Parts: sequence; C-alpha cells; structure tokens
Amino acid sequence: QLQLVESGGGLVQPGGSLRLSCAASGFTLAYYAIGWFRQAPGKEREGSSCISSSGGSTNYADSVKGRFTISRDNARNSVYLQMHSLKPEDTPVYYCAALPFQLRRVCLISSTTRYDYWGQGTQVTVSS
Repeated sequence: QLQLVESGGGLVQPGGSLRLSCAASGFTLAYYAIGWFRQAPGKEREGSSCISSSGGSTNYADSVKGRFTISRDNARNSVYLQMHSLKPEDTPVYYCAALPFQLRRVCLISSTTRYDYWGQGTQVTVSS
C-alpha cells in the first residue's frame, strides 16, 4: 500500500522555524515529484511548494518564496520543507502529496487534482 506520512509540525512563535518531513512507505519516493500543500479551516487547499523527482526543479508560492525551502533525500525516501520566518498566516495543516509517476519531472503547485497520493497532514501553529 502506497502511503505518505508527514511529521514535524507543532507550535512555534512568529519568526521561528520548523522543518516538516514527508516519508514514503510502500513505494520509492525517488520516482515521484512531491508537493507540499496547506489548508486552513474553511479554506481551499493551496500549494506552497513542489520538487521534481530528481530535485532539479522546484517551485514556490509567492506567499512562501524566500522563507520556505523544499528538498529531498531520495536515499532516505523523504522530502523536507524547511520553513523560516514563520507568520501566523502559515498556521494551517500541511500535506505532502505525490504526482503520478509519468509526471515525475514536473513541479505543480497550482492544482491538487493532479496528485494521486496524499498524507494525513501535520498541524503547524504559529502563535505567540
């Protein structure tokens, strides 16, 4: 069974940092492009960043550009989201997701429907 599991969420003060992890089980993450999405209560899920299977292509939403960095360690079957200078509006649940194998070389943050596999999410709370 293909599964993604996020971890690393928690409570952090404004201006602080967190690193989220996305681990895969049941498949080799190195063959898939991965996106990080976030969703606040009552709002649509929005893309924040993505990385192609090789790591050669990344993309970021304007709201996180310069503050978030996506990376991957294919040897560890994991993708990471390093978040700095966190703001209260960065608070929602964060999800990682995998694009289909045939889209492994692309990087999409504009659409959730193209992603086949999703994790259960990890909560990030930015509050003083």
